Amino acid sequence: MKSANFAKIESAGRKLFVGPRVRRLREQLGWNQTQLAARLELSLSYVSQIETNQRPVTAAVLLKLAEVFGGDVAQFSEEQDKRLLAELDAALNDRTLGHEPPQAAQLARLVEQAPELAEAYVALYQRHQRLQDEHAQLIDRFYGEQGRDPGTGQPRAWAAPLPHEEVRDFFNRRNNYIDALDRLAEALAQGLALQPAQRAAPLREALLQQCGVTVEPLADPGDAGLLRHYDARRRRLHLPPHLTDAQQAFQMATQYALLVAADAVAAEVREAGFSDDATRALARQGLAHYFAGAVLLPYAAFLNAARECRYDVELLQQRFHVSFETICHRLSTLQRQGARGVPFYFVRVDQAGNISKRQSATSFHFSRHGGACPLWNVHEAFAQPGRVLTQVAEMPDGSRFFGIARTIERHGSGGYRAQRKHFAIGLGCDLAHARELVYADGLDLGNAAQAVPIGPGCRVCPREHCVQRAFPPAGKLLVADSDRESLVSYRFNST
Repeated sequence: MKSANFAKIESAGRKLFVGPRVRRLREQLGWNQTQLAARLELSLSYVSQIETNQRPVTAAVLLKLAEVFGGDVAQFSEEQDKRLLAELDAALNDRTLGHEPPQAAQLARLVEQAPELAEAYVALYQRHQRLQDEHAQLIDRFYGEQGRDPGTGQPRAWAAPLPHEEVRDFFNRRNNYIDALDRLAEALAQGLALQPAQRAAPLREALLQQCGVTVEPLADPGDAGLLRHYDARRRRLHLPPHLTDAQQAFQMATQYALLVAADAVAAEVREAGFSDDATRALARQGLAHYFAGAVLLPYAAFLNAARECRYDVELLQQRFHVSFETICHRLSTLQRQGARGVPFYFVRVDQAGNISKRQSATSFHFSRHGGACPLWNVHEAFAQPGRVLTQVAEMPDGSRFFGIARTIERHGSGGYRAQRKHFAIGLGCDLAHARELVYADGLDLGNAAQAVPIGPGCRVCPREHCVQRAFPPAGKLLVADSDRESLVSYRFNST
């Protein structure tokens, strides 16, 4: 039976060409075309036409390719190529690298025919950018403590990715979906018959029966922001009493993952090949949080509910008794083979424009260095707190996305003086999926004039006439004219 994704592709008349990817996978396994044809139960001429992109693949052939090569059909997804193409384009348009960037068609061929080379170049560019940022910080701080490793006192390996960046990139490479943990979490939720607003008690009993761990109130938190403290010696999990049922359940499920699902978490960490202990520890925490979110919002039930209400975040909040952020985050993970939801990007931004969370199953290009584009609606959300804002945004490469944004507030225990955190949440998808969202009702999505021209951040954005530009793109030659002045702060040579 064909998946909804395949039916949607066929109904839209789209043709999927996967030739270079098929040839690359075949060559990596040391097969010739005859051997592949035999495994696919296709003729040799058919396989040859597929590999030379003379013939598109059908849904049935795509499933067979995934079966023969192993893994998910996502390895043949165009979304991953689009995301890599966007990152490669941004890297090659940095004029500090001292060369003319290739034409768009050349980049597309590179990503199609040699994705490993493109990924390696992007990785090297990102390390170069980190090195530049670290160097600037070092100059600003005159070789202060932040320029040295707190453990050894030696200078940091500046070109290495920071732990949170490495973990974030791991989730992005997996399209923000971890199949093994997601299925374990779904099985746990079904086995305990978890119901919204009544999850904490069954999870408390599961920790006691399966792990010998008792859950007790945190008598003296000390740290007002503390959400969970596990005493391994006494096998006690302490939680603040002010947490809601869903918040308690999330922390219990996190601890359950670290104890019962430890082998599955460890397998994911090993496979990722993280660079150091700090990154591995952060990854374990991130994977445990992923498991906990999947326990509260089991995949099949949540996907069905999301489709029924057309991804109405507020209605999903009411149904599952969790926060706006939790719903949006979970929506960005619905990429299970054969049961995919709308591919979303998810982002959390603070009032200074810092991106503290970003996950994506789309080709949307986030800024890795410097602030995000000020024309993006996640920034406008702070001016209209609590209201859901919609936006059709167009990237410099012409790709368009439909997104929503809304502010949230998080606070710990206490009253008037309790610490509070304010964020804006952004959730968006490729414009092709916008009609599946209730938020797009009544909007003229086809009107190009209404699309807001945003970019990946001023440092790499090529737009010449943006009045919101904070500084010129890296490596561009500024054009100064004292006889003219306009709202555009920086003019530069685009060649």
